[in-house]
Amino acid sequence: MHNIGKILSNVKVEGKFQINSPTIFYSLKGGINISNNVSLGYYPSPIFVSGSNHIDIRLGASIFIDYGTCINNNCAIIAHKSNIKIGKNCLIGINSQALSSDFHGLTIKNRNIDEFISTAQIDIGDNCFIGNNVIILKGVKLGKGCVVGSGSVVTKSFPDNALIGGNPAKLLRIIKQN
Repeated sequence: MHNIGKILSNVKVEGKFQINSPTIFYSLKGGINISNNVSLGYYPSPIFVSGSNHIDIRLGASIFIDYGTCINNNCAIIAHKSNIKIGKNCLIGINSQALSSDFHGLTIKNRNIDEFISTAQIDIGDNCFIGNNVIILKGVKLGKGCVVGSGSVVTKSFPDNALIGGNPAKLLRIIKQN
C-alpha cells in the first residue's frame, strides 16, 4: 500500500512520507512537519479500513514527526497552543493519542474560555516504542528508547530506556541496553 491518500485536509503537508491509511490533516494557525521515511498507518493492522489518523494543530502550535517513525492506524495527535515532537525511528501502536492540551477550562464558568485552557509541550524521544491504545497527555517528555505498555495513560515524564505501563503510567524498570 502506498499513499492511499489524505482526506478532509485544510493544510498542505510536504515531505517524502507514506500515508497508508486515511489521514486527516487540520491546521488552525500552526505547522505540521513530517520528515522523510515516516509512515502513517499500517496494512493489515486493525482499523485499517474503518478508522482514520487525525493530525491537528491549533493556535500557533506545531507537530514534528522525525525520520523513520511509524504511526499505526487510528492515531490522534492534537497540538493546541503547545507543540508535539516525536523523535526518530519510533513505533506507535493503533488507537494512540498525544494531546498537548486539556482543551477546556476546569470550572463551568471558564470551560470555554481559551485563556483558561492548560497546555504543555509533549516530547517523545528517538527509538520509543508506544503500544496500542496509549494516551500521552500534555507536558510529558519520554526519553530515548522508552517502551510504553498497551493501554497506558502517560501523565508524567520518564527518563531514557524506561519501561512504563498502567493508568496512570508508572516506571516498571529501566531497560538495559546491550
